Amino acid sequence: MTLFSNMNHRGVWITTLMAASILMITMGSRQSMGLYVGPINTDTGLGIVSISLAMAVGQFVWGAIQPIAGAFADKYGPRPVLLYGLLILVVGSALTPFVTSSLGLILTLGVLTSMGAGTCSFSVLLSAVAQRVPAESRGTASGILNAGGSLGQFIFAPVIQKLIQGLGWMGSMWSMAMITLLAIPLMNRLTSDTHAPAAQSTPDRGLKNAVREAMRNQSYLLLHLGFFTCGFHIAFLVTHLPTEVGLCGLTPTVASWSLAIIGLANIVGSLLAGSCVNVYRSKYILAAMYGSRAVFIALYLAAPKTEWTFYAFALGLGLTWLATVPPTAAIVGKLFGIRYLATLFGLTLLSHQIGGFLGAYLGGLVLTAQGNYDWMWWADIALSGMAALVNLPIKEAPIASPQAA
Repeated sequence: MTLFSNMNHRGVWITTLMAASILMITMGSRQSMGLYVGPINTDTGLGIVSISLAMAVGQFVWGAIQPIAGAFADKYGPRPVLLYGLLILVVGSALTPFVTSSLGLILTLGVLTSMGAGTCSFSVLLSAVAQRVPAESRGTASGILNAGGSLGQFIFAPVIQKLIQGLGWMGSMWSMAMITLLAIPLMNRLTSDTHAPAAQSTPDRGLKNAVREAMRNQSYLLLHLGFFTCGFHIAFLVTHLPTEVGLCGLTPTVASWSLAIIGLANIVGSLLAGSCVNVYRSKYILAAMYGSRAVFIALYLAAPKTEWTFYAFALGLGLTWLATVPPTAAIVGKLFGIRYLATLFGLTLLSHQIGGFLGAYLGGLVLTAQGNYDWMWWADIALSGMAALVNLPIKEAPIASPQAA
């Protein structure tokens, strides 16, 4: 079955599109933050390590806020959580150009903007959609939601680069703060349908018991380990790919279009992953994605560093970039149901962003110490291979037949 055949209620379809549009705005700017590293360093002289640390703190905070925001959304609904998160994101973006110290950059770019973006991200939005979508369509719906974030990266990366060139990095960041406000009417439309959480076949034992049970589940912990690697990989590239392009003697335009191509390719990857969730076991989908990343990185290291190499590299990686989200969320839903999906998937995203912190920060340390990112590339290959293997032992329920669905 397809999403179109199952989503016969107009409100359900609009819910998915509104959530995808919100993610397009919040993730589009966040996934393009690497474009600011060079201009901020040139203007402030804070150094690559200090800026990388602020970016790394941002990676961790974005993940740390997910289970907290998810818990509040599970209890109070998504509307107030999304609204407060958006306002924090706007304030953080507007204040960043005023800071002149490493601590100030950590507080604004690392804490405030990441806290706001994380609150308006996967854990809350996926849960809001899952509560309103038929079970057999949740995989496809999560793919569409995820594609919204990828579309944002495709749109925002070249736009931010043009704004930086035309207005400077400060003017660009203030412009992005204003653009972010466009998500407010989308949030109002998304949360206008205030269905209660779907009825469960088992008694609701409470949030604390749900978390305790999850943390004792080996499959859930293995899922965290693989997602940790995903975060390391993505944060390293988001933060340092523009610098890697510069080290190869290419222009910033190549970096912005590489990030845009990643986003465009991930639209395809997200939709494909979402549809595959309804057909194949999600753990095999994840294993294939992580394994392919190791292959693409190895090919990149062996290839001549031209602009077309970066575009091809971006295209290959983009197919799996954030396409890991639908199968990961599907496994969490299969293991524990959707009542506390926002919280439990939020904890999984925290693991993702602990990896993200290390990917962003260690990249800056390695560059400063070695003058290149070679150690990071080889670590990325090893971690991607490990992630592919640890997903295989996950005990996942078989896919139900179409008749059963």
